[in-house]
Amino acid sequence: MLGGGLAGMATAARLQAAGLSTLVIEAHGHVGGCAGYYRRRGFSFDVGATTMVDFEPGGVGAELLDSIGMDPVPGDRLPGYIGWLPDREVTLYRDTGAWHRERLRVLGGTPRHRAFWTRLDQLASVFWNASRAGVRLPIRRPSDALHNLRALGPRGVPLARHMNTTLGEMLHRHGLRGDAPLVGLLSMLVEDTVHSTIDRAPLINAALGVTIRGAGLTRAHGGMRGFWRRFTVHYRGLGGQLRTGCPAERVVGRAGAFEVHTRRGVVHARQVVSALPATTTARVVPDLAGRLRPYLDRDEPELGGAIVVFLGVPEDEVAGQEFTHHQLLQDYRRPLGDGNNMFVSVSAPDDADSAPAGHRAVMISTHTGLAGWAGLSDAAYKIRKREIGERLVELARRVHPSLGERAHVWDVGTPRSYERFAFRPRGAVGGAHQTPGNTNQNAVPHSLGVPGLWLVGDSTWPGLGTVACALGSRIVADDVLRAARRTAARR
Repeated sequence: MLGGGLAGMATAARLQAAGLSTLVIEAHGHVGGCAGYYRRRGFSFDVGATTMVDFEPGGVGAELLDSIGMDPVPGDRLPGYIGWLPDREVTLYRDTGAWHRERLRVLGGTPRHRAFWTRLDQLASVFWNASRAGVRLPIRRPSDALHNLRALGPRGVPLARHMNTTLGEMLHRHGLRGDAPLVGLLSMLVEDTVHSTIDRAPLINAALGVTIRGAGLTRAHGGMRGFWRRFTVHYRGLGGQLRTGCPAERVVGRAGAFEVHTRRGVVHARQVVSALPATTTARVVPDLAGRLRPYLDRDEPELGGAIVVFLGVPEDEVAGQEFTHHQLLQDYRRPLGDGNNMFVSVSAPDDADSAPAGHRAVMISTHTGLAGWAGLSDAAYKIRKREIGERLVELARRVHPSLGERAHVWDVGTPRSYERFAFRPRGAVGGAHQTPGNTNQNAVPHSLGVPGLWLVGDSTWPGLGTVACALGSRIVADDVLRAARRTAARR
């Protein structure tokens, strides 16, 4: 396994639990990738994902833990969060009934609004169920199509016609594309979950992203560090091997006889799964480079980055709010990113693994383009990094008025940070911005036709996020197991 992010570790754990011997090779000093963490002065900060999606009973994440025999990770079930729009506040409740009432009350209860939400809810329900049933995309063989028909069921098959529809098109059909508050909220939710815009986001993917609260958000005690401590112990308890601080440099050979060259020697493997970004996989695995090139060329303009401010603050700077998570939009008319929309995540008040007693860990994140961070001199980079960090904190004071005034830790992560510490080419995170042209049936497949070589992670279907990586790990683990059984049967 190349790469110890969520997709890589989940795939390895599934295979190890199923009886295959696995080794995870991770360049960083610990696992996690873009769902990882770092520690500073007694605080533990999440560097990407701050919540686990659909890890409740029956969910995609819960299926992962069940499949490897791991107990649920202790954590806080988030009741929802607040959406702060320029002219109003919306409580995005976890409880479905409360959310339905809130959205009609705050965003509009006209027949057009009701019809729009009814269709979106229908799509979300069908495709969450299909995801939990292990739907496989892109369809590569007849067995995939048959499996997907069963996963969708009679009610869901007709809705597959929306595969190439965008969220913007559905808003137009309901006469709501010009509804600024509705579009503003949906824009933030879609940007966070599929890294796209209203008019380019695939409708089905957007429906899933908009409804992740109903699928269940959980923040592990200790944040992602708490999750990974438990997951790693369990993986090793299954007999799995892990080498950190060990970048993979080159993979050569053929199925049954691969050589994985690393800075700490050569590893021999029957099969290789790359959970590295697709651009890194193309460099490390020459046999896949040519097959990946059309996808890489297509998706290169769709890559984006993130900026995160990490604050370790006294408890009283974040007191007075019922919810620990907030999403803010500053201006309906401006493009998203670079602070116009942002997510604020605060550790729970009793989470001593995230912050010292009497303190809290705060993460403020926003998306950003990559071009503006490329080629900066060191001096220009430091200025831009300081300015954007100060801007994000100032904007977050709409929620917490004294935030950062007495911070014990104040760090800013940029695309350059993700390139240096998470080994993401150019600092790109989260895979490509999703459009009908590069996702679902057009996504980078888990297999490119080279026996024994597989891809998994946010560069492949279904894309970014913890739930997507958990689903991808299930598909790839099943394929690896089938290949291993075929090989054993021929002996």
